[in-house]
Amino acid sequence: MKEFELNSGCYPNQKPAKIYMLDGSDPQIKILSVRPGYINFLDAFNSWQLVKELKEALGMPAVTSFKHVSPTSAAVGVPLSEKLKKACFVDDIEGLDDSPLACAYARARGADRMCSFGDFVALSDVCDVTTAKMIKREISDGIIAPGYEPEALEILKTKRNGNYNIIQIDPNFVPDEVEHKQVYGITFEQGRNNFKINRELLANLVTANKELPESAVRDLIIALITLKYTQSNSVCFAVDGQAIGVGAGQQSRIHCTRLAGGKADTWFLRQHDKVLNLPFKEGISRPDRDNVIDGYINKNEEDVCAEGNWQKYFTTRPEPLTDAEAKEYLAKIDSVALGSDAFFPFADNIERAKRSGVKYIAEPGGSIRDDLVIECADKYGMAMAFTGMRLFHH
Repeated sequence: MKEFELNSGCYPNQKPAKIYMLDGSDPQIKILSVRPGYINFLDAFNSWQLVKELKEALGMPAVTSFKHVSPTSAAVGVPLSEKLKKACFVDDIEGLDDSPLACAYARARGADRMCSFGDFVALSDVCDVTTAKMIKREISDGIIAPGYEPEALEILKTKRNGNYNIIQIDPNFVPDEVEHKQVYGITFEQGRNNFKINRELLANLVTANKELPESAVRDLIIALITLKYTQSNSVCFAVDGQAIGVGAGQQSRIHCTRLAGGKADTWFLRQHDKVLNLPFKEGISRPDRDNVIDGYINKNEEDVCAEGNWQKYFTTRPEPLTDAEAKEYLAKIDSVALGSDAFFPFADNIERAKRSGVKYIAEPGGSIRDDLVIECADKYGMAMAFTGMRLFHH
């Protein structure tokens, strides 16, 4: 296959459309089911790079859930607590603890379930049956992986009435060192961002607290690699082997931090006993549960506990999660990691991070206000590393 014809580009009117290699070689992929579109391939190739790099950096199976060319989350194969299994809707999965890849998927797909609706999934390892069974029951557009167990592939081929996009990529494929893109007829050329994110990147600890436990190193690496493939500006909260809040594509860094922090708070509050024990009616779909839970926690457009509303979702009227209860619950959170793709220009980012339990930070440094940012981090006993490397992605 020298080239792969697409039905259209991003929009139906953008034709002709295809993918191919500039050097005339065969793309190192196989289309195992259906016909992925332009945006599907953008998500697939960006997400594959993320999980491949996570696997190389941490030596653990990795999974990411992608939407509109940015990750909703990324995770490595750390077992889930019973509460987290319930919060991620995977407490019924047999053999979950026996598959690190499935654990990584459960975490990545469960971190921000609303944003993952209709996602593209990337797996660092061969897809196993347990992972395939979980993917089958979620609303998803497609998957990319280095391979598939025969039974797992058959399971995925039945998804969406046989219309699920399945891509296999050669894990040994190495792209050219120089990459190109066109904007308005102008060709841009640059070297690929092959910058390695590893423990050495966290050596320059600029705060009084210079302690980084192994769990924090892991989570900061996850945050930074996630940011490397997230539309800038971007900020990522991570804990327990997964990204729990990604703020992407904002012009202001504090808006990134607020967005990511709000998502992290929702992830934590999904594990609150009141949320875990919501009395849902039988037959409420998984996406509807996601929307209702988000409304219950964040008090969004619809008051799901109000008279006339709760009857649509619950068998009995639930007690609301009060602001005081949420604040008390979140105040107990600690040891969260935070990565930023560029420096924090003001200490307000640190103040907001503290509200979501951040204790460890990695950012490039280089602001004229670095001293004020460090001072604020010291006020809360945080450990902060200056990496010296921006991770912009466009």
